[in-house]
Amino acid sequence: MTANQSNSSTFTTKNQSWGGRFSESTDAFVAAFTASINFDQRLYPQDIAGSRAHARMLGKVGILEDADVTAILDGLDAIEADIAAGRIEWDVALEDIHMNIEARLTDRIGIAGKRLHTGRSRNDQIATDIRLWLREQIDTASAELRRLQTALVDLAEHEADTILPGFTHLQVAQPITFGHHMLAWFEMLQRDHERLQDCRKRVNILPLGAAALAGTTYPIDREYTTELLGFNRPARNSLDAVSDRDFAIEFSAAASLVMMHLSRFAEELVLWSSAQFNFIHLPDRFCTGSSIMPQKKNPDVPELVRGKTGRVYGHLTSLLTLMKSQPLAYNKDNQEDKEPIFDTVDTLLGSLRAFADMMPHVKTNPAQMRATALQGFATATDLADYLVRKGLPFRDAHEVVGEAVALGLESGRDLSEMDLKELQQFSSIISEDVFDILTLEGSVAARNHLGGTAPEQVRLQVQQARQLISHNE
Repeated sequence: MTANQSNSSTFTTKNQSWGGRFSESTDAFVAAFTASINFDQRLYPQDIAGSRAHARMLGKVGILEDADVTAILDGLDAIEADIAAGRIEWDVALEDIHMNIEARLTDRIGIAGKRLHTGRSRNDQIATDIRLWLREQIDTASAELRRLQTALVDLAEHEADTILPGFTHLQVAQPITFGHHMLAWFEMLQRDHERLQDCRKRVNILPLGAAALAGTTYPIDREYTTELLGFNRPARNSLDAVSDRDFAIEFSAAASLVMMHLSRFAEELVLWSSAQFNFIHLPDRFCTGSSIMPQKKNPDVPELVRGKTGRVYGHLTSLLTLMKSQPLAYNKDNQEDKEPIFDTVDTLLGSLRAFADMMPHVKTNPAQMRATALQGFATATDLADYLVRKGLPFRDAHEVVGEAVALGLESGRDLSEMDLKELQQFSSIISEDVFDILTLEGSVAARNHLGGTAPEQVRLQVQQARQLISHNE
C-alpha cells in the first residue's frame, strides 16, 4: 500500500461550491475544522428569508425568470418546513448553513436552485443573516427589559412608603424608601433599553448586494431587497458591508452593561435575602437547598446571573480581539464571531427572563429594614441640616452631630430616642421641633424634590416610568 493510498481515507470529496480550482480534495480534519454548520445552523430562518428576498429581487430586475423564482420560493418553503420538523441532516462537507440549504434546494428543484446565488456571495449572505438574527434578538431583549422594568415599577409603587436603610460603603448612610431603590434599578435598565434601541439602528443596515467585496456586475436592486427584508437602508460601501462586525461588538458592549446591572441587582438580592440582613424573601421556586444542610435556602438564580456576567464580558473581549488586526475585506477569522454573539444573546435573554419572572414575587420585610435603619444613625445628616438651617456653619454642625452620635453609641440609642435636654448639651439652638426630622419617616418625607426619596416623589416617578414603558421610549 502506498503512502497516498494509506492516507486516502483522510480526504473528503471536492466542495461543490468552490472545488473546481483545486487539484485535490480537502483533508477530512480540515473540512471539519473549518466548517461552521454545527453552530450557524441556527441561522436557517434568516438565511432562507434572505434567499427569498434575493430571489424576488432577481426576478424583479429580470435576471431570473418567473418560473425559476416560483420554484425557488416553493423549494425554500419546503426546506424550511423540513428543518423545523427535524428532517434535515446537516452535512459538514458543505461547510455552512448557506451551502447546506443551497444543496438541498438544488436537489429538490434542479438547476433553478443553482441560479439563486447569482449576484451574491457567502460573504454578504452571512453578514445579512447575522444582522437579521441579531435584530430579532434585540427586540426580544428589549421586551424582556420592559417586563423586568414593569415588575420594578410595580414593586416601587407598592413599597413607596417602606423605609429602607440607604448604604454607602455598605454602611448605613441615610434612610430611603424601598420604592426609591427599585426606581434606581429601573433607571439603569432604561439606559440599557435606550442603548439597545440605538444599537438596533446600526444593526438594521443591509449588506446584501455587496457580493464578495466589490459589488456585482448584475443590475441588482438593493433598495428593493432592503424593503423586502425590513432594513433601514443598504450599506453604502461594499468593502465595509462584508467585513463590518462593529454592530456585533456594539451589541456585546450593550449586553455587558445589562449584565453588569443585573449583577449589581443580584448582589443586593443575595445580601438582602441573607439571615444577616433579612430584608426580603425570594420565592422558593427561584432558590435551591443544600444536600447536607436542611435549613439552607440558597439564592441560586441571582448568584448564577452574577456569575454569567463574566461570560458576557469575555465574549466582548473575544470579538474586539477577533477584529483588531483584520485587513479589508472578509477573512475566515470572521467565522469566529458567531459563537460569542450566540452565547451572549442566550445568556442575556436567560438572565433577563429569570429576573423578570422572579421580581414580581419578591416579598419585603419592612420591620427588619426599619430596625436596621435605626441602628446606623441614619438621620444624622438630617440633624446636621437642621442645625445649618438654624444658622450654624456646616462644619460646626457636623462636629455637634458627631458628638451626639458618640453618645448614642455609648448608650445604645438612636438620635430620635434621646430627650431634648440631652441633645441641647451639644447645641443650645436645638429645640422641640428637632424630633420632626429625627424620625425615619420625617427624614424621607423631607426629601420631597425631583429625584428625591420622599414617598410623594416615588409615586410621581412611578407614573413617569409607566409612561416611558407604555410609549416604549
